[in-house]
Amino acid sequence: MARKRILFIGGSLNMTRMTHAVARHLEDEFDCWFSPFYSDGLYDILASNSRLLDFTVLGGNFRRQTDAYLRQHNLPIDYRGAAREYDLYVATTDLYVPKNLRRRPFILIQEGMTDPEGFMYHMVKWFKLPRYVASTSTNGLSHQYQYFCVASAGYRDFFIRKGVRPEKLVVTGIPNFDNIAANRDNDFPHRGYVLVATSDARETYKMDNRRKFLRRAVEIAAGRPMIFKLHPNEKFERATREIREVVGDVPIYTDGNIDHMIANCEALICQYSTVVYVGIVLGKEVHSYFDEDMLRRLTPLQNGGQSGRNIAQVCRHILLGEPVNWEEFLGQAT
Repeated sequence: MARKRILFIGGSLNMTRMTHAVARHLEDEFDCWFSPFYSDGLYDILASNSRLLDFTVLGGNFRRQTDAYLRQHNLPIDYRGAAREYDLYVATTDLYVPKNLRRRPFILIQEGMTDPEGFMYHMVKWFKLPRYVASTSTNGLSHQYQYFCVASAGYRDFFIRKGVRPEKLVVTGIPNFDNIAANRDNDFPHRGYVLVATSDARETYKMDNRRKFLRRAVEIAAGRPMIFKLHPNEKFERATREIREVVGDVPIYTDGNIDHMIANCEALICQYSTVVYVGIVLGKEVHSYFDEDMLRRLTPLQNGGQSGRNIAQVCRHILLGEPVNWEEFLGQAT
């Protein structure tokens, strides 16, 4: 009897690693294939033949990093799922839902923090505009998935408030953010500094007063040594120049494991980034654009790295009808 097939759809490097973490628990039972994120129609043409969408997960650094990861791990690739039919799709965003996902069951995994519910979020809800114009603030609002696997009970309540149906929400934890304590064991050479994690807000056409942010970071550091980690989607030359002008001659990293950098820091300063949860779990002094009490309610489950297995159970439930004890996932929080 032919094995059932699953297509795992990546995007950013974080998204791609998440889907791989789930596939590891399913590859012995099912045919698992992978694809970078893709679209249909005009968006696919633009992504393939111009650089207009390079600031999104359809191209640019995001696509290059995903392609490199898939090659590095020798994962079977079926771009767009074009070569075969699939019994299940697993994705980490529903800001745009490709046509083949609309015809088959698909599971959505929460990728991380969502953007604030600003003006465009309300425009999308009121006037039924495409969800992607409000960026990640509208994640989960397609309602086209069978299940939405989320990071914590706090996030379940958060998405219910946004209008997601409770029966579609499963608290599984999310890969990459479910075993944060393990980052304490690292070889990053520095300790006892203030880490500033910048964002790609300008590259994705959001408002970002970078100089104001830098001046505020200097105030928070209050004379303590500072290290900067740039977002991988940023324009490095511009960001580096601005830091040098406002802050001075400080270490600036364009790559490297930011979780390890956070584990060794004394304080973390960021903007709208999921890495703030790493700082919270590790007991660091944290500063971001979000309310800290809210962030603590939303912090992802710490289940020792079991989120991939949990989401795999949800996949088996769809493909094989295996029963799932939904409450068991919550009991794994440490």
